[in-house]
Amino acid sequence: MTSELFSPLPLRSGQELKNRIAKAAMEENMAGGGQLPDERLFTLYRRWAAGGTGLLITGNVMVHAEALTGPGGVVLDEHAPLEPFTAWAKAGKSGGGAIWMQINHPGRQVASDMPGVVWGPTDIGVSLGKHSSRFGRPTAMTPRQIEETVARYAVTARRAEEAGFDGVEVHAAHGYLLSQFLSPLVNKRTDQWGGSLENRARMPLDIVRAVRTAVSPSFAVAVKLNSADFQRGGFDADDARQVIGMLEPLGVDLVELSGGSYESPAMTGRSADSRTRAREAYFLDLAKDLVRTSPLPLMLTGGITRRATAEKVLDSGVAVVGMGTALAVTPDLPDRWRRDREADRQIRPVTWSDKTLASAASMAQVRHQMRRLARGSSPRPGTHPAIALISEQFKQRKALRGYRAWLAGPRKAVRATPPP
Repeated sequence: MTSELFSPLPLRSGQELKNRIAKAAMEENMAGGGQLPDERLFTLYRRWAAGGTGLLITGNVMVHAEALTGPGGVVLDEHAPLEPFTAWAKAGKSGGGAIWMQINHPGRQVASDMPGVVWGPTDIGVSLGKHSSRFGRPTAMTPRQIEETVARYAVTARRAEEAGFDGVEVHAAHGYLLSQFLSPLVNKRTDQWGGSLENRARMPLDIVRAVRTAVSPSFAVAVKLNSADFQRGGFDADDARQVIGMLEPLGVDLVELSGGSYESPAMTGRSADSRTRAREAYFLDLAKDLVRTSPLPLMLTGGITRRATAEKVLDSGVAVVGMGTALAVTPDLPDRWRRDREADRQIRPVTWSDKTLASAASMAQVRHQMRRLARGSSPRPGTHPAIALISEQFKQRKALRGYRAWLAGPRKAVRATPPP
């Protein structure tokens, strides 16, 4: 059956996506030794590549070795060997689609037991009530640290292109560093990086400029942006509309819309207010408003599991449908849709009243499925969320020991040198 879902999408960089279905970024937490990708990630991305997806976006790859979202995070900086990343890119392109690397800095969203640095636009910490101690207390970034971080993004993007990736996605959503600078609730700076939206957007825009300059014109550059933070007084849809307009002159190919943060986990369907849908296409209503004025093609991610919903998203004017959890459970879902089939099963819902724990358990369930795929096994979406969360905690502790040892090892002196 013909469908716009399976029509190509030309991008301003000259690339063409073979269809309108993308595997959105999901944090795999599967780095091997040296915080590098290994055979597990290669196997995982070969399975997704074989499933008919037009675009694969990796889980966030960290630009700063001392600032990770979790101890299993992959790091690509000036000193990382390229061979493992070349193998990762090759695996992701093995099915004829494109692979983009999502690049990120966690800012203040760093667990309190992690070594390294916890930075933010200001020293305002993550507020999670009784769970607030899970995150470290941030220090406000200095102008030099901001400038060095901009340079780190450019280095990672350049090296991603050298490794064979087709593009990068700058992560400016979900409460990570660039999202923190955009948020009026977190960014209380009184210098050129704070105050007005133009100032709060300065660092993300500088990063996009630096990335676009560091890579070739045919290399895709995308940005992931919150449609809203879902917090009263926070970054909202009107802010998103203005930032999209600011991105247009910078050579951006695509803007992915999502929403929320650890404080309001709308990306898992559990926001702090009622503006996301309970089951599917959480951010579609906001996207419909943004697509009317957007000068750039938009990708929408969040809760999409059925072809009918994906078609509805495209009918709204959105250019690309992004899926995460659905592809962790059914990696060949695009091919199934092409044959008029749907997924046989969906992941077990988490209905806990504690939104913070529910969000953590939901993400643990997804990573449990990804690890099964990476071992060559079939997904097991019926796994109880409590079991997935406990298993995740054990794996995180083991990874933390490895990350601590690596961070304190021979690379320590090398990492102290700022990027060029």
